[in-house]
Amino acid sequence: MSKNGSQAQPISLEALKAGDRAEFARFVEKNSPIIYRLALRMLGNEQDAEDVLQETFIKAFQHIQSFDGRAKVSTWLYRIATNEALMHLRKRKPEALSVEQPGSSDEDDLQEPLQITDWSQVPEEELLSGETLVYLQEAIEQLPDTLRLTFVLRELEGLSTQETAQVLGIREGAVKTRLSRARLQLREILSAYFEERIEGKAYGT
Repeated sequence: MSKNGSQAQPISLEALKAGDRAEFARFVEKNSPIIYRLALRMLGNEQDAEDVLQETFIKAFQHIQSFDGRAKVSTWLYRIATNEALMHLRKRKPEALSVEQPGSSDEDDLQEPLQITDWSQVPEEELLSGETLVYLQEAIEQLPDTLRLTFVLRELEGLSTQETAQVLGIREGAVKTRLSRARLQLREILSAYFEERIEGKAYGT
């Protein structure tokens, strides 16, 4: 069988639990890009993302026997990676929350941003420009850790609400609340940026 055909085969959980190192190497190869991308989006630092990638697969190898299969193995891997990423954030600022800690803010009433700019006035090509995407990543990094993680998993990684809840160990309703708060805070952070663009277009600058 060709190399590509072999890589297309589903990962065998039984082989992983049996200690098949070749299967685990394939598991690492298949999932490394998504775990590295998640860590980089969370931490904004390539070296830290590399550390999270390494620690995630070390812990996955150590604890594969305890994986019960009730969730997808990719969801289980995301959960390990998110905890590792939060551990790095906690080293930067000790008050960082664990993914298991819903926090009282999940139940708080959502507050509207202080300033809202109508982004529909910004041309689509400018919304998708490299400069705007860089600014968006910087804005995401300004979100509180739990909101940033929820936004990254749900909006950037494309996990469902159910999968995101499983990764974070919280209720689906809490995921929706955190996501709403993240979106509102991002709108507030980005409003000044887009307001400058709209004014610039209006004055021909």
